[in-house]
Amino acid sequence: MAARHHDRRGTDDAGARTPPGPGARGRLVLIPGFPAPGVDVAELTVIRHGQSLSNELLIAANKQGISSVSGLPARDADVPLSARGEREAAAVGRWAAGLENPPDLVIASPYLRAQLTAQAAVDALGGGVEFRLDDRVRDREIGVLTLMTEAAVRAAYPDEVKRWEETGFLYYRPPGGESHSDMAIRLRSFLTDLGRYASGRRVLVVAHDSVVVMLRYVIEGLVEDDVQAIARAGGIKNASVTRWEWDGSALGLTLFNDIQHL
Repeated sequence: MAARHHDRRGTDDAGARTPPGPGARGRLVLIPGFPAPGVDVAELTVIRHGQSLSNELLIAANKQGISSVSGLPARDADVPLSARGEREAAAVGRWAAGLENPPDLVIASPYLRAQLTAQAAVDALGGGVEFRLDDRVRDREIGVLTLMTEAAVRAAYPDEVKRWEETGFLYYRPPGGESHSDMAIRLRSFLTDLGRYASGRRVLVVAHDSVVVMLRYVIEGLVEDDVQAIARAGGIKNASVTRWEWDGSALGLTLFNDIQHL
């Protein structure tokens, strides 16, 4: 699905956020955050990794009513792609090979599932492509809740469920994990460095669903309701493509969660 970026700071009737005017005292008005400044890459494309073995097993656990995933061959960061994920990575490679204006810088999360997906793109692009890893685009760390189904979390950690409901999408931090707001901090750092290092270049990042969601939050200056709606609207698909392009003053969203290449 392609999607164009719409400025949320206007005054239309579709959820616009406007500063309070005369007589607005005491009324809460939501104003978007500042979009990420100075990230003047020509194009920033972000792909979620292909389906991992843990993704596959978690889907099966939900269907079978099993509380958590077991039997993985390694820690979460080192879990490989599933057979389906390998096919999706190959499709990413074919997609990369067919780009009219390919990236010359590829950055991947250090998690194995992201590295394997990125490598398929790098191999397809051929020589001259710079390939780097950056742990700031790793997946969200969810601590004690890792690889648990939602039903299992509600059964085992009812106090955490209550705390999540009270704290909210951006600020809830599970024990041993990080909040989405924590992610935003490291992604702002990543984008700042990217703007310094890759000004004017076409960049491909291969990362995770939470990274795609929170990059939208940071780049577009969204508010909590916006980003929570994005996260809940069907999820970020494995091997999907999201893209922002530089328009002379800012990065604008031109493609979101697209899987036409699969």
